[in-house]
Order: sequence, then structure tokens, then C-alpha cells
Amino acid sequence: MFINIVSLFSKKLGARLALFLFTRPLKGRINEEQSDFLGTSFREELLVNGTPVMTYRWLGKGRTILLAHGWESNSARWQYLIEPLKKLNYNIIALDAPAHGRSGSSRFNALLYAEFIQGVAKKFKPDIIIGHSVGGMASAFSQSNSENSNLKKLILIGSPSEFTDVLKRYFKMMGYSKRTKNAITALIKKRFNVETISFSTAKQLELLNLEGLIIHDEKDDVIPYHDAILINKSLKNSKLITTSGLGHSMNDESISNHIYEFIES
Repeated sequence: MFINIVSLFSKKLGARLALFLFTRPLKGRINEEQSDFLGTSFREELLVNGTPVMTYRWLGKGRTILLAHGWESNSARWQYLIEPLKKLNYNIIALDAPAHGRSGSSRFNALLYAEFIQGVAKKFKPDIIIGHSVGGMASAFSQSNSENSNLKKLILIGSPSEFTDVLKRYFKMMGYSKRTKNAITALIKKRFNVETISFSTAKQLELLNLEGLIIHDEKDDVIPYHDAILINKSLKNSKLITTSGLGHSMNDESISNHIYEFIES
């Protein structure tokens, strides 16, 4: 492993290279087919702390729903859900994450994504937020010191709970040495001025007074099902829906039905 070798000579350089790979998506920009679908929306670019954030709106007279996609994806991934929600006359907003879709930034992390979501929520004041994968984690973090009193419901689909576990899975996948892992953890602490253990969806949700719906596949090979159990325990007024055979993407009509039932209740 190249980065392990680099770390033998310079732990700092090895850590910076590894963190660069961890925060730089290889996919997620919009292709032609996705562009056609997103072209049916009203597009508006916002600035959040000087960084452009692309939003897409499908206007309706009902409650406002904000959609936050996951890693190496973009707002077009919600097409399966947006089409039926439009028929129900919801006011729908989706945003592209940092370094994804048509939004700015060359790097991605959940805290920056949370700032994007918070900025969009401040403008459009959603009643409901739906987040997939790390979009769910960022949605939870976005509620820290949030000014959006409109928010009543939060839906998390295949979302991670503990950032430390995300890191462990990444370290294992990349085959990093103990020296490299320690250097990366130290760099994250220095860059964000916080221990990695503090990045916890479950702990953040303990502070929120929201109705929650947690949807997770029992055989999700990206984010383990155990994360959903932790999140469900932390968000006091929440319900856990367990699926089987849908994997991590969860693009399925049955998921839509669970969401409709929850937001209509």
C-alpha cells in the first residue's frame, strides 16, 4: 500500500493523502439522463459560507420536504420518490452535497454537508427532512443550533450512526497500517478540533424533539443494520422499519410507501 509506505517516512503526509482520498468522491456528478429529470425543477444556487449550493424545487401547496442524498450520488437519485410526492402536492426541495452534482467544493465531509443543509433549511423552512446514508447523518448534524422551528419529522434511510465505525470500515477496506490509521485520526482531530468519537448521529439525535422514521436493510453491506438500532434508541419518538434484500440504495416502491404513510400521519 503506497500510503503506508509514505507514512513510514512522513506520518503527516501519509495522513493528508489518505484523508484526501476519503473526502474526494469519484462519482456523483450529473449525467445527461439525470440532467433531463432535474431540468423539470426550478433551480436556484445559494451561497453557504461562500460556497455555491445547488438546489432543485418542485413547487406544491402542501408541506415542504427537503431531500439530502448520500455519498457519490446527487439529487437525481430521488426521482423514484419525487414523482409521487409531486402528485400529492408536496413542496419538494433537493440539494446537491459538497463536491457532488452541481454544488461547489472539491472536498466532502459530513460537517460541511450539514452546513449546506442548514443553509438551505434556513431559506426554505422544511417541515420534513429525508436523508439517505451520509445525507441522513448530515441532516442530524444540521439541527445543531438550527433556527428552523418548522421541522417536525426526520426520515433517515440507511444512515450511519458512529463516524468512528465508518472510519474503521474505511481503514480495513484500504488496508492501512496502525501507524497510518493513528495519523489520520490525529489529523481529523487537528483539522476539526474535535475527537472523532464526537461525530455521532445517535448522540446528536438524543437532543432533538422530532418524530423520526428509520429505514434500514438488515443485510446492508455498506452501513450495518446495528447503526439503525442505535439511531432508533436515541431518537425517542421514532419508528424503525427493517427491510430485507434492498441493500444500501433502498430505491424501491416499498420504501416510498413507508415514507408516505409516515408523513401523512
